[in-house]
Amino acid sequence: MTAPGLPPSRAPGARVRAVVVDDSRLMRGIIKAALEAEGDVETVGLAGNVAEGRRLIKETDPDVVTLDVEMPGMNGLEFLEKIMTLRPTPVVMVSTLTAAGADATLAALSIGAVDVVRKPNGPDPMGAFGRELRDKVRMAARAQVRRTGLRPPPAPAMRPAEPPPAQPRRIAAAPLDPVPPTPAPAASPPAEPSPGGWKRALIAIGSSTGGVGAIAELIEGLPPDLPPVVITQHMPEGYTARFARRLCEKYGRDVAEARDGEGLRAGMVRIAPGARHLEIQAASGRLATRLGGSETVSGHCPSVDVLFGSVARAAGPSAVGVILTGMGRDGAAGLRAMRGAGAATLGQSERTCVVYGMPRAARDLGAVEEEHDLDRLAARIVDFARTAPSRRAALGS
Repeated sequence: MTAPGLPPSRAPGARVRAVVVDDSRLMRGIIKAALEAEGDVETVGLAGNVAEGRRLIKETDPDVVTLDVEMPGMNGLEFLEKIMTLRPTPVVMVSTLTAAGADATLAALSIGAVDVVRKPNGPDPMGAFGRELRDKVRMAARAQVRRTGLRPPPAPAMRPAEPPPAQPRRIAAAPLDPVPPTPAPAASPPAEPSPGGWKRALIAIGSSTGGVGAIAELIEGLPPDLPPVVITQHMPEGYTARFARRLCEKYGRDVAEARDGEGLRAGMVRIAPGARHLEIQAASGRLATRLGGSETVSGHCPSVDVLFGSVARAAGPSAVGVILTGMGRDGAAGLRAMRGAGAATLGQSERTCVVYGMPRAARDLGAVEEEHDLDRLAARIVDFARTAPSRRAALGS
C-alpha cells in the first residue's frame, strides 16, 4: 500500500498520465499538444472548469494535474487546496505573468503545488514552453506530495555524514554546464557583535522544486536576530520580489530581493533575483551582496552553486549552508566547497522533500554534515550559528 501523501509507484517506462484544467479551450489544446509532443505523456482528461476537473481527477486518477491559476467560479487556489486536502496529487500551475497571476502562483506553491510554468506569449508555444512543461510534468510525477497539514512520523536518530577529506575533491562539470571551482579555505570575516551570542556570520540556503513552502516554514522557525540569511531559490524572473514581499508581510521580517552591493546585517533575509546570480563578497571586513550575470550555471540562473561557492570563499568556516528540496544537482558542488572550507552544512531529509534531488546529490558528494526533517532544520541552524567553528574545521584537516 502506498504511504499517505506519496505518489503511487509507476512501472518503469510507463507514460505519465495528466489531466489539464484551464478555462481557455485554446490553452487546453496548446497544453495537450505540448505534453504529448514526445510520446511519454498522455493527456487523460481536459477540463474547462473546476467541476469538470474534479470529476476527471476522480475518474482517471492521473499522475499529474496542470492547473490554471485564474479560473471562473471556484478559482485555482481554492481547487488546489481541496486537491491537497482530500486527494493529494502532484500539480503544476500554468500561470500568466501578471501581478495577480504571480501572487496567486506563489500562494499555490505555498499550498503545495509542485511547480509553475508561464503561459506562452509568443507564436511558438511548442518551443521553450513545451519543453519546460514536459520536464516539469515528468518531474512532478515523481514528486512526494502530502495532505495539507500532514507531518511525517518522527524520524530515527540522526546519523552524521562522513567527515570530508582534507582536500575537497572537485566535481567534473557536464559539458557547457560549469560549476564553481573548489576554493581554498577562507578566513572568517569579522562579524558584528550580536546580543544573541551568534558565533557564525552568515546562513546560506539553496532550494528548487518545493522550496517555496520549505523556505517559508524555515523562516518561520528562525529567530529574528539570526545572522543574515541569503537564499537562492530557482524561480522565474518576476516572482522573486513578490516571494520576498510575501515572506516579509507574513512574518514581519526584513526579507527582500537582493540588491547589488548591500551590506549584510543580522536579521536580514535576501533572496536572489529570478534572472541574476547572487554572490557574497567580503569587503572592508564585512559581508555584502553582489549580483552577477545571467548565464546558466549548473543549469540554472540563479544558481545555488554560485551562491554557495561565493560563501565558501567569503565566509569560510563562519557560514552555515543548507540545501533543501529540489530537482537536479545544483548546489552539491558549492555545498561541498563550503564544507571543505569549514562551514557547517545541512540537508533536508528525503521523506520531507517534494523532490529529493539536490539534497541527495549533495549527500552523495560528501557535502552534507547532517540531514534532518524540515521541521528540525531551523533548530539545527540555530545550534550551529551559536557554535564557533573549530580551527580544525577551518583548516580542513
